[in-house]
Amino acid sequence: MTIPPLISAVDYLKKTCLLIFLLGFFNAAFANEHRFLVLNYHDIVGAEGAKPPFNSMDVSVDHLDEHLGWLKKNGYKIVSVQNILDAAAGKDALPYKSALLTFDDGYQSFYTRVFPLLKKYHYPATVALVGTWMDGNVTADEPGKPLLSWAQVREMVQSGLVEVASHSYDLHKGVNANPQANSQAAAVTRLYDDPMLVYETDEQYRERIHVALLKSAEFIFQHAGVRPRAMVWPYGEYSQIAVQASREAGMPMTMGLVDGSNTLADISALRRLIMVDNPDVSQFAELVTGLRTGRSLRVAHLDMDYLYDEDAEQAAHNLDAVIQRIKDMHINTVYLQAYADPDGDGNADALYFPNRHLPVKQDLFSRVAWQLKTVARVKVYAWMPIMAYQGKVPESWYVQEWRDGKAQNASHIYKRLSPFNPEARQYIAEIYEDLAKHCSFDGILFHDDGILSDYEDVSPLAMAYAKEVWGLSDQFEQLHATSKSRMAWAQHKTELINQFTDELTSRVRIYRPGIKTARNFYALPLLKPYSEEWYAQSFKSFLAHYDYVAIEAMPFMEEAKNPKQWLTQLVKAAAKQPDGLEKTVFELQAVNWKTQQDIPMPVFIEQLELLKKLGAKHIGYYPDNVFKDQPRLSDLQQHFSPPVSP
Repeated sequence: MTIPPLISAVDYLKKTCLLIFLLGFFNAAFANEHRFLVLNYHDIVGAEGAKPPFNSMDVSVDHLDEHLGWLKKNGYKIVSVQNILDAAAGKDALPYKSALLTFDDGYQSFYTRVFPLLKKYHYPATVALVGTWMDGNVTADEPGKPLLSWAQVREMVQSGLVEVASHSYDLHKGVNANPQANSQAAAVTRLYDDPMLVYETDEQYRERIHVALLKSAEFIFQHAGVRPRAMVWPYGEYSQIAVQASREAGMPMTMGLVDGSNTLADISALRRLIMVDNPDVSQFAELVTGLRTGRSLRVAHLDMDYLYDEDAEQAAHNLDAVIQRIKDMHINTVYLQAYADPDGDGNADALYFPNRHLPVKQDLFSRVAWQLKTVARVKVYAWMPIMAYQGKVPESWYVQEWRDGKAQNASHIYKRLSPFNPEARQYIAEIYEDLAKHCSFDGILFHDDGILSDYEDVSPLAMAYAKEVWGLSDQFEQLHATSKSRMAWAQHKTELINQFTDELTSRVRIYRPGIKTARNFYALPLLKPYSEEWYAQSFKSFLAHYDYVAIEAMPFMEEAKNPKQWLTQLVKAAAKQPDGLEKTVFELQAVNWKTQQDIPMPVFIEQLELLKKLGAKHIGYYPDNVFKDQPRLSDLQQHFSPPVSP
């Protein structure tokens, strides 16, 4: 840097620091100015209709009044769709602490109870209408609930306070999603044709969604005299294909049901805070300020191989039993196996969903995941291998290790496709795409097969990559010569696998944009970071790439002499990293695989309580066995359920 003449170096440094400070200040202010909330309501009922038992989506009018009053008192500025579109186009700026009010389904209560409050507070709001419901003036979900009339809609539009959004014409329904006839969200589900035993193709799906959104926009224009500019996705479910179809139908703004705040860059798929269980004003304040972030996860890890049975009646019985068990646990997350591994070696021999490359053991994942989501009310993560697939592919696609002075097939129990091979990467990516096309889920758990030892991968492609891309030697002896060279090689491999999982996540998000990610992590690279060279795993690197790191907190598997001391060291090591405890799921073992015995419940509970005492926020266990009640349900209800939050 050249110092300008006529001022001293000290003066120049002062002015530079001031400029940097001001730029940081204005950037932060700009970011805050353009971050906003979207709040979501459904039917607004009288006080008498909000007494238990009641519809969880209903909010009483007195509570809504209190919510709006709280927003005003606490400095929130209620903005309109037009305000947000103007800000996104650079025509205006959003006020600090902006919020958009949205009301789904077009219930008549929006006119009789919400509209008077909007006039009282001078607040704008958006109401999302379902075409087929308005056409027949009846909801498919709740036939007894009256809907708005078009005359009421036009009156509210003319007031200038109400924006009409599309809630689709005929997508607010379930469609046949699999051979078991599970009904799933029409906007994101590939229709299953039962007589023909085939799924809707990519082209058929794209055309169906495109036509549906065009029809919705035209229908609202014909009856309300305005074209909708916002699409509110039924059940909060959408895909990037659907978002594009919405844009082409004249609705550049769309809204889902993922918790969180928004920036102007998010208008193609806004996050919304849904109001459920009729929150009072204190609960509402906690929701708005906390955004439901920071909630503790409680995770049960389910083997689909346990539930599968060739006998359809027995399989149905198994599913019913596990759904009820998970529901009774009062937990919030399930890691669900999406691949078949009958011999227990960790390699995917077949899959539980339709796909292009591996046998389908049974088209079962979609059914189980949907039942868990809708009946047990948990988030479902699809548990999938990263590289360990036993497909009909060339042997040259697999990881090779250096053994007996030469490169040869790896001897590890995980037979892994090489992340250095572009054809292998594409093969795996297509499997993930097919999972996302055909199944509804909330996240991905990447299996613990994502490792490369200090003798792997030495396939020709891997060696060429090491030299050409990383600037390392392409000779194993030199890569392995010193601890420094081994660690440099390992760190590159760590990042390569992380980047590959990022690619897989991107492929999934085309069809399931809201998914989160978790990845299994061995304990040793956390307790002894230098062991990264043996695994190609780094806790710090994992924290940067995934929403959660699922660490195998399994002292008996690791043959720890003092399990309590070992767990204590594990939690303390995680806590040393920024967000270490915020992003780590500590997974206990429910079975001692060394002895093939169940972990005694007093021992399991002792370890569970120790994790909580040490500050572990997210806790899981593997495996869950519904047939043996292991771990014992009554103990899980008492010790494992997460803290209650709104």
